[in-house]
Amino acid sequence: MSSFFATVLAQPPSKELLVAAASDLIVVQGPLSETWKAQSDFSLRFTFGASGLLARQIASGAPYDVFLSADEARVKELVDSGNLVRETVVRYAQGRLGLWGKGGRVGSLADLISPSILHIAIANPAHAPYGAAARQALEKAGLWPKLSTKIVYGETVRQAYEFAQSGNAEAAIVAWSLVSDRGGILLPANLHSPIRQTGGVVKSSAHPEAARQFLRLLTSAEGRRILQGHGFTK
Repeated sequence: MSSFFATVLAQPPSKELLVAAASDLIVVQGPLSETWKAQSDFSLRFTFGASGLLARQIASGAPYDVFLSADEARVKELVDSGNLVRETVVRYAQGRLGLWGKGGRVGSLADLISPSILHIAIANPAHAPYGAAARQALEKAGLWPKLSTKIVYGETVRQAYEFAQSGNAEAAIVAWSLVSDRGGILLPANLHSPIRQTGGVVKSSAHPEAARQFLRLLTSAEGRRILQGHGFTK
């Protein structure tokens, strides 16, 4: 055996926790990782995506340790199918919707009717909870019939924001966490069903105890402080 392969085989296995996380959580990746580093010798590796797509990956056997969904429906489905450990399920935050346009060009949903607003980006409601909430908000405000032809869909809420940030859409209705510090407008919570962000340990996790520890951090006073500092509520 060469010295190279002997060295590789002598190395301990990677201590890495794989977290499948809804795209609105990208803003807390850094502070959560820093806080976690002081508590565990596992590193964190996040994969961000639409909750529905991540849930489908987990159901198909993707080797994640933790699932952080933007809604509770996907978590319940995975618990019922045996892919998540029921007793680990926690609601870690409540999300809100934010309206954003580059340069502060929109100040309310009514502004979206303007002829100067050609495209409005939202996440795909079929697999993104924030996309479903955005459509629901427009319907409840009585604006969907007037605006439906302007809607463009991102695969994730993050991509919907990027459409507006790049100028490919004049406005976006996305997670408040993505625009709370960028001049976004917080939309009324009564325009849509509550966005109950929920997570749990994946049944096939290679590191179930570390995964549980991470969820405890997320729901601890420090975890709540981080989440609330980036636009989430309890």
